[in-house]
Amino acid sequence: MYTFSEKSLSYQNQLKKFMDDYIYPNEEFYSQQLAKAQNRFSTLPLVDELKAKAQEQELWNLFVPPALSEFCNHDGLTNFEYAPLAEIMGRVLWSPEIFNCNAPDTGNMEVFMKYGSPEHQEKWLKPLLAGEIRSSYAMTEPQVASSDATNVELNIQRDGDSWLLNGRKWFITGAMYERTKIFIVMGKSDPENSNRHLQQSQILVPKETPGLQIIRPLTTLGYDDAPFGHAELRFDNVRVPVANILLGEGRGFEIAQGRLGPGRMHHCMRLIGATQRALEITCTRVSERRTFGRELSQHQSVREAIATSFAEIEMMRLLVLKSCHKMDEVGAQEARDMIAASKIRIPIMAQTILDRCMQMHGAGGLTSDYFMAEAFNYARWCRQADGPDEVHQMALGKQIILKFSE
Repeated sequence: MYTFSEKSLSYQNQLKKFMDDYIYPNEEFYSQQLAKAQNRFSTLPLVDELKAKAQEQELWNLFVPPALSEFCNHDGLTNFEYAPLAEIMGRVLWSPEIFNCNAPDTGNMEVFMKYGSPEHQEKWLKPLLAGEIRSSYAMTEPQVASSDATNVELNIQRDGDSWLLNGRKWFITGAMYERTKIFIVMGKSDPENSNRHLQQSQILVPKETPGLQIIRPLTTLGYDDAPFGHAELRFDNVRVPVANILLGEGRGFEIAQGRLGPGRMHHCMRLIGATQRALEITCTRVSERRTFGRELSQHQSVREAIATSFAEIEMMRLLVLKSCHKMDEVGAQEARDMIAASKIRIPIMAQTILDRCMQMHGAGGLTSDYFMAEAFNYARWCRQADGPDEVHQMALGKQIILKFSE
């Protein structure tokens, strides 16, 4: 049986109270502000108000681990301690930003903490930690299968004291957001290198750099995910200083591997929160509606769906906690088997559970009157983001076979 630390339990209680006091009561107001906004990718006044309250209550940058606590105003939380906090935030899809714990910024902030120069940290990390700006991570490209990160084609060339970038990116989360000011861009700086994992570099590109064009916002299953959104970008002779490279030329793949492990788990944590909440409101729904002379809750098929969903959520939660415990014990690289197992199973299980809950809500489950349709969209695109199911299955299968065949 798992036991959370007093620190984690204290944060859980604080966070639950904050959600009860400020997040759930403002869900409809948030939607109204977004609907009335002249620019759907602008910052909503409500968000700034709630962020200020979260900072006052020190519910801020909770994702930062102990090893990087020098960058935040608390001692840091282990992956295991943070997991239930991310689950609580996941109950309302827009709430992680209120606590400065939203993707892709958490991963990008860790990149700056681990791999950024003091100058990078001063210029970009400090305002990110303060919640003053946002960031994007640009790796995926439309013209190649980016599930193999070594396929990326965006060209990075040295030109005197500058780097020149040319190419396309898409599905870049946060690119449309008006507060996004910096892009971490992965491309090929040494395409002829015999080691295909040393061909890539990661470069910092400020959003207003000439030649960086936001072509269009993209939708996923019809959702534009405003105000963050996902965008297609074009880099046309984008010039940035040589000092904007992260860690060094040819280290891009290494940075990507170091960045994506915790981020994958954060998505899984939040999805558990979304499915748990969906199950709770579905239990209320089936107790209030009647068909064929009795409550929905008395139908066997409904009880079976509720029971199965409950069991699957418990399985998801235990898998995440076991994965987080291993990450804390041996590091993300050595825990890649458990991270992959979580990434393979949890988004698709969440998708299935949310689908059941939508079904039990009847036609209303398909509408924006409930959060489940948008949460279903989130679960579905998580099966592509940070590596598709098939890549993780292939890597994990290979790892398991080698373990038991030697």
